[in-house]
Amino acid sequence: MPSHGLSAETRLSIKLDNICSRNRYTTDPASVVAELHAAAGARTDILTESVGTWLGYFEDDYTRVLCDSLRQLPGLEPWIALGRRRRATGAHSTAQFWRPE
Repeated sequence: MPSHGLSAETRLSIKLDNICSRNRYTTDPASVVAELHAAAGARTDILTESVGTWLGYFEDDYTRVLCDSLRQLPGLEPWIALGRRRRATGAHSTAQFWRPE
């Protein structure tokens, strides 16, 4: 599979974010956490960064079951704070720079 110029670390981060996102409404968080650990392997640094940032950005009443389980991972707090800051900045769009004539 071509990497399209992305580093292995970036591809892993994308994969971990995808696992969280496609399972955000799960009622079985144990299987999701196991899948995250399996995907990350020895790269617990990337696991912590990705999960923490995802958690800070997406945590709400609908994702509570998964988020409560993910919070058991150590070292998430700085990354959760980053995710919250990103969510607070609002939507990003190129539409604000492009105006149809």
